[in-house]
Amino acid sequence: MMRFAAVILLLALGCGARGPRDREFDGEAAYGYVVTQVEFGPRIPNTDGHRQTGDWIRGRLEATADTVEVQAFDHVTVDGDTLRLRNFIGRFRPGLPDRILYVAHWDTRPHADNSANLGQQRLPVPGANDGGSGVAVLLGVADALRARPPEVGVDLLFVDGEDYGDFAVAKDVLLGSRHYAAQLADAAGRPLFAVVWDLVGDRDLEIYQEGNSVARAPEVVERVWRVARDELGYDNVFHDEVLYTVTDDHIPLLDAGIRAIDVIDLDYPAWHTTDDTVDKVSAESLQIVGDVAVAVIRQ
Repeated sequence: MMRFAAVILLLALGCGARGPRDREFDGEAAYGYVVTQVEFGPRIPNTDGHRQTGDWIRGRLEATADTVEVQAFDHVTVDGDTLRLRNFIGRFRPGLPDRILYVAHWDTRPHADNSANLGQQRLPVPGANDGGSGVAVLLGVADALRARPPEVGVDLLFVDGEDYGDFAVAKDVLLGSRHYAAQLADAAGRPLFAVVWDLVGDRDLEIYQEGNSVARAPEVVERVWRVARDELGYDNVFHDEVLYTVTDDHIPLLDAGIRAIDVIDLDYPAWHTTDDTVDKVSAESLQIVGDVAVAVIRQ
């Protein structure tokens, strides 16, 4: 009986070593970042909510990152509208040549075209998970790297204009990642690899591998999934199978020669609907993804 009790005590101590108090990433704080974004309103380019959210992201990065770069650019849509857009890059250890790039889009979709109600399809998407969760993960990573600087250079890229237009014909979408890729020098500043974090806050989190990522950067997929599976024990969330192939911000990076992958849970019923609200997101899901994001950097 005493031996059994000792085993239980050791297991409890082991679980405690991996508990929230010892984690670098704070899932509750990340959830708060989601709430803040939604409170600004839809982050549609050229709106007050968009401008205020961008200023807030910039302020958070100025409080955490070593340097902050703003890539301001205009885009003329197929309808002739001019979008005023901004990418934000928070850099940690900017003097180091070996760098990891993390990416999330911070804009939200102007029209909830997947909503069942035809009237709601003309309304904007709140973007708690689609936009909000990826930003929250990157800001939580920034907090962790501020507290304990990384051994490798890290760039956190918040891209604008990802979700504005029509993905079916590739018009007015992925604007920020395309702009970033076009600005890259041939060698200087190019990351070793990149990870896009998108739709990663779903309460019912199930992350499968993405087809373009596996086909074009399989070693990066294996690196992230190995950390999630073998180091953190999140194999119940990070599944080894390919479930979907999507067009996302990793595509312009891949086309520019960067080894980039997409970490995304696209099995999300509220995607591109008015139901993409904060109650669909959980601190627990953000904690899991944030733990993986930080651990990949620490590896």
